Amino acid sequence: MNVQLFIPCFVDQLYPETGMNMVKVLEKLGCKVSYNNKQTCCGQPAFNAGYRDEAKTVADKFLKDFNGDGYIVGPSGSCTGYVRNYYEKLFDNSSGHNLSNKVRNNMYEFTEFLTNVLKVEDLGAVLQGKATYHDACGALRECGIKQGPRRLLQHVKGLEMVEMKECETCCGFGGTFAVKYEPISIGMAQTKVQSALDTGAKYMITTDVSCMMHIQGYIDKNNLPIQTMHIADVLASGW
Repeated sequence: MNVQLFIPCFVDQLYPETGMNMVKVLEKLGCKVSYNNKQTCCGQPAFNAGYRDEAKTVADKFLKDFNGDGYIVGPSGSCTGYVRNYYEKLFDNSSGHNLSNKVRNNMYEFTEFLTNVLKVEDLGAVLQGKATYHDACGALRECGIKQGPRRLLQHVKGLEMVEMKECETCCGFGGTFAVKYEPISIGMAQTKVQSALDTGAKYMITTDVSCMMHIQGYIDKNNLPIQTMHIADVLASGW
């Protein structure tokens, strides 16, 4: 099965090991993974900030970079949800409409691809400790991803999964929201982290490194006994 690898900006710049672990998992499952090193941003930051023309310019490049055959898989519900749900608006009644539809239909978030396309749940991963799962807004609200990641984590040997009360509550990042509304953003991170700490978990696992960056920043600043992990890093553990 052919897979085009989409590496979002945060992964490329701050968490490259997460991208490598995603490749590790996909190749273990027999996928032929290709990576276009000319790829850049999907355009979501510009779009969310109100710069529609600039967002379309970046999106147009994205379409050209991923116009081949095969699935497009990325470790981000946020970017995946944006391409799926907003490219249609950007390219409506334009020359890019058909290519946009093709790319949108081929686009999958990593865990969604594992559970819905490859139909796998047990990857033979091993990680010792108690963990809780954070529903990233992009994955949950834009892609409808809820139970798939949990089923994958339930099969990780040595990992005890516990639900926290605020699992679906936003962590407070939201891209430029964290910059424009810093006090609110920090308060939301505090609520999220406290909910995780209340479970006694050692790890807070999620699908999006943007959430991880924000939450881990709050954890590090306050020297709290918990660690964030991307689910790709968890699923690549122990083998």
